[in-house]
Amino acid sequence: MVTSEAILQVLSGTMPRLLHPEPCLDKSNLRLSLKYCTSRRWKRGPEPMQRLNFARASRNCMRIYALDGLLGSSRGNALNDRLESVSCKCQHAESVSSETAGDGHGGSSATSWNSQKVDVAQQMNNENGSAASIGKLANTRTINGTPNRGSADSIEDEAWNLLRESLVYYCGNPIGTIAANDPTDTSILNYDQVFIRDFIPSGIAFLLKGEYDIVRNFILYTLQLQSWEKTMDCYSPGQGLMPASFKVRTVPLDGDDSAYEEVLDPDFGEAAIGRVAPVDSGLWWIILLRAYGKCSGDLSVQERVDVQTGIKMILKLCLADGFDMFPTLLVTDGSCMIDRRMGIHGHPLEIQALFYSALLCAREMLAPEDASADLMRALNNRLIALSFHIREYYWTDKGKLNEIYRYKTEEYSYDAVNKFNIYPDQIPPWLVEWMPNKGGYLIGNLQPAHMDFRFFSLGNLWSIVSSLATIDQSHAILDLVEAKWADLVADMPLKICYPALEGEEWRIITGSDPKNTPWSYHNAGSWPTLLWQLTVACIKMNRPWIAENAVKIVERRISRDKWPEYYDSKRARFIGKQAHLYQTWSISGYLVSKLLLANPDAAKILVNVEDSDLANAFSCMLSANPRRNRVRKGPKQSFIV
Repeated sequence: MVTSEAILQVLSGTMPRLLHPEPCLDKSNLRLSLKYCTSRRWKRGPEPMQRLNFARASRNCMRIYALDGLLGSSRGNALNDRLESVSCKCQHAESVSSETAGDGHGGSSATSWNSQKVDVAQQMNNENGSAASIGKLANTRTINGTPNRGSADSIEDEAWNLLRESLVYYCGNPIGTIAANDPTDTSILNYDQVFIRDFIPSGIAFLLKGEYDIVRNFILYTLQLQSWEKTMDCYSPGQGLMPASFKVRTVPLDGDDSAYEEVLDPDFGEAAIGRVAPVDSGLWWIILLRAYGKCSGDLSVQERVDVQTGIKMILKLCLADGFDMFPTLLVTDGSCMIDRRMGIHGHPLEIQALFYSALLCAREMLAPEDASADLMRALNNRLIALSFHIREYYWTDKGKLNEIYRYKTEEYSYDAVNKFNIYPDQIPPWLVEWMPNKGGYLIGNLQPAHMDFRFFSLGNLWSIVSSLATIDQSHAILDLVEAKWADLVADMPLKICYPALEGEEWRIITGSDPKNTPWSYHNAGSWPTLLWQLTVACIKMNRPWIAENAVKIVERRISRDKWPEYYDSKRARFIGKQAHLYQTWSISGYLVSKLLLANPDAAKILVNVEDSDLANAFSCMLSANPRRNRVRKGPKQSFIV
C-alpha cells in the first residue's frame, strides 16, 4: 500500500532523482564507468509481496554510463558476469512526472493500489498536465491478472485499451510492451518479453498520440543494455549489437530472501530459437530514435553523449570491413522479422532496406565533430553504393525478367551483363505467369548464381519509405500490390512473402519446419502488423486509398478473431495454427495505420527523402566505367615472368 509520505515525495519532487547519464571517464583503462543509484525493493508482508515507498528503499545498484567516443568503450570486468542483470537503472527524462506510471510488470496489484496510482497521476496532471498519458496507462492495467477488456465503443477504442494493457513497467516507469497479452495462453514461451522490433509500431502509436515518455524510456533503457557482455559458447559478437528482447524480472536481493528488486534481463540471441543475433534490432532502434525527435520536438535525447555513442557503435558494427564484394549486409538466416530458417541467409532485402534507412537517420542525427569525419565518410560512401546495388540488381519487372531469360552465362569480363552468373533456368515457372504487365518489385535476395524471386512485403515497403527504391520503382511496387491484391491481401493483409515454399523445396530450405508449413507463419502467412508499413508507403507515394482498403478488410474480422499474430492459407481465411492471440504489434499496427490515415503529414517522422547529392552520385555511377576503379595509381612497373 502506498503511503501518504511516498505520494508527497512524488508530487513535491523530493523523491530520488532520475539521473541523466553524463559521460564518466575512467582514465586508467577507458572502461565503462559505474555509478550508483537508489533502487526500489519489496519485502515479504501479510501478502506475498508488497511494495515499499521510495523513502524506505536502500538498495544500491549499478548504473552504466557510456563514454564520449566509441573507441573508449570496452567491456569492463563488472559487466562480465551475465547473471548480474541490470538492476533498477532509473535512467529517464529530466522530469519525475512519469515515476508514478505503474507498479512494475509482473507483480499482482490490488484495486486500491491502482486507484491510488490514478489519483497521484491526476493530481500531477492538474498541476502541469505532464502526466495525462500516465494516468490513462495506470487506469488500464490488469487487475488480478485479468485484462480489463470491457465493451469498447469501437475497434479503435478496444485496440487502445489492449495496447495499454500490454505495457511493461520498470522502476515505476513504462518501458515497452510485451509481445502478446493473452491471459488464456499457457505456452507463452518468450512472448511475455519486450521485443525491439515488436515495440516499433507500439512506439509509433504512442508518439502519434502525444505520449512520448514511454518511447523515451524505451530508447534509453535499451541503450544501456547495448553495453552488456554478450557471450555464447565463449564467443562474443560486436559491442554495438542491440538485444532482440528483454524481460523485467523480480529477484531476491543478495543475502536477503525477504527483499526483492526488479532487474532487466536482455536476450541477444543466446536464448533465442536457433541462437541467431538480431541484426535488425539496432537498425529499428535508430529509426525509432529519429521518429521520437521529429514527433516530440525533443532533440536532447539524440544529442546526449551516450546516445551518440550508441549510434556510432551500431554503425561501426554494420560498416565494418569484411570479405564481401557487395555493399549489402551479409547476415545469417533468421536475423530479422523472419527469425526462423526460411532461406533468406545472404543479403535479404528486408535487412538492406532497414540498413539504408538507419544510415540516413544516423547521418541526420550524428553531431558534427572531427572524430566522426571518417565515420561520416564511410556512411556516405555506403549509402551511394547500396542504393545503386539494390536499384540496379534487385529490381525485376516484366522487361527485366525477359532480360534475365536471355542471359548468357560464364562471362569473364569487367563489362559482363550477367555479373552474378545467374542461370536463366532459375526463373521459377510461377513468376512467368504472375508478373503483371504494369508493376514490379525488388527481389528477396541476391548472391552469386542465386536470385530469390520471392516477393517480401516488408523489404519492398520499407524500400519505398526509405527511398531506397526510386520514385518509379516505388510506384511500380504499389502497382503490383494492387494488381495482385487477391494474392497479397485477400481476406487479411499482408502476406509476409509470396509464394510459399512447398514440397521438396520446403523440406530442403526450411528443414521440414513444422511451424513454417506452406502458407503459414513466415512461409507466406498473412501478418496484420504489416498494415502500418503499407500505410506509410502509400501515404508517401500519395496513394492512401490502397491502405484505406486494406484497413477496411482488417476491421471486418480482426477484433472478432481476438487480434491474432498471423493468418494461414492462401487467402488468409484461418487464424494461424500456432498464432498467439492479442498480439501487440497486430494491435499497434492497426492503430498506427488509423492515426496516419487521419493525419497523413505525421508520416514524415518515418519517411526518408533522398537528397540531391545521393541522386547525383547514383546517376554518375550509372554512366561510370567499372574498369576505371581498377586502374593502378603510381608509376608503371614491368615484371619478368
